Amino acid sequence: MESTCVATLKKICRVAATVAPVLISAHAHAQSSVQLYGIVDTWVGVQKYPGKAASWQEGGGGLSTSFWGFGGQEDLGGGYKAIFAIEGFFRPQNGAYGSFNGDPFFSRNAYVGLTTPAGTFTLGRQSSLLYLQACQFNPFYASFTFSPTILQIYAGLGTYPAYKTDQGVVGGTAWSNAVQYATPDLHGFSGHAMYAFGDSASGNGSKQYSVQASYRNGPFAAGAVYQYANFNSTAGDLNSLIAGFHSQSATQLAVAYEFSFAKFYGEYTYTNDNVINKDFHVNMFEGGVAIPIGTSRILASYAYSRDSGGLDQTRQTATLGYDYPLSKRTDLYAVYMYDHFAHVASGETTGVGIRTRF
Repeated sequence: MESTCVATLKKICRVAATVAPVLISAHAHAQSSVQLYGIVDTWVGVQKYPGKAASWQEGGGGLSTSFWGFGGQEDLGGGYKAIFAIEGFFRPQNGAYGSFNGDPFFSRNAYVGLTTPAGTFTLGRQSSLLYLQACQFNPFYASFTFSPTILQIYAGLGTYPAYKTDQGVVGGTAWSNAVQYATPDLHGFSGHAMYAFGDSASGNGSKQYSVQASYRNGPFAAGAVYQYANFNSTAGDLNSLIAGFHSQSATQLAVAYEFSFAKFYGEYTYTNDNVINKDFHVNMFEGGVAIPIGTSRILASYAYSRDSGGLDQTRQTATLGYDYPLSKRTDLYAVYMYDHFAHVASGETTGVGIRTRF
C-alpha cells in the first residue's frame, strides 16, 4: 500500500514539474506584453517649394513619417497597468535617424506611465496634443509632404529654410520633459492635459502646457485643443525671423463626420504670437474629404491661412491624392499638392509612393 502511494506521489510530482513552468509562462504572458511596430513610407517625385526651383527627389515619408518603436504594458491587477513606449522617426531614403537633422534618436515618443481606473499618467517625451488632433481631423493625417493642415501649422516660423514665413506654431510635434494626464472614456468624451518643464533652474524657454477635449459618437467626432509655449526652444532663437519673439498660444477646433459615401473634415486654428511691443495672430481654415472607391480612397484637402500684423502673408494649399491598398498593411499612393504664398511664386509637389506597416 505504501509503495503504491509513493509511486502515485512521484507521478503527481513529475506531472506538476512538467506543467508548472507552462502555467507560469502563460500567466506571465497574460500579465505583460511587448510589441515592435512602425511604418516605412517613401515616395519619388518632383518637389518645388514656393519661390524656389523644382527638383526630382526620393523622400522618406509621403503620407506618413516613417518611424519604428516598441512598447508594452504590464497588468498590475485591480485595473492598474504599467505602460511604456519608445519610438523614433527615421528617413528610409538615406537611413538617417530623426525626421530632420537635429531630431533626437527617439524623437516620436519616449515615455513610461501608469493606467488606472481614474485615467492614465505618463512622463517623458510625448506627441503634442495639438499635433495629434490636427492629424486626426484631416484626410492626409500626419503627412509633412502633402497634408495642407500639417504644412500650414508646422512648416513655418523658421522651420522651413526654403521660404520665409511667420505662420505656424512653435514647440514641434513632440514635447520633451512632459507630464500628461488622460481621462478614461466617459460615454464618448475624453480629455488630456500636458505640461512640459523648462528643465532649467533659471530659464523657462521650453515651458509649455496644453489641454485637449474630444467627443466621438458613431460617425461624428469633434475636438478642441489649446496650447501655450515660450519661444521655440531657447530665448531669442527666432529673432532672425521676428525680432523680440517671446511666446505663442494656439487654439484649434475640429470636426469630422462620416457618411456612407464620404468622410468630411474641418479645422479652424488660431495662433496668437507675443512679440515685444507688438503682437500678431494667424487664422487658418482647413476642409477635407475622403471618398471610398471600393477598397481604395480619393483624398482631397484645402487650407487657407492669413496673418495680421506680422509679415501680412496669406497662404493657400490644396492637395489631391489617391490611396490604393495592396493589403491590410501595405498601400500605394499618388498625390499632387499646390502651395502658394502671396507675392511669392507658387510651389508644387507631385509624387507616387509606397507605405507599409509592421
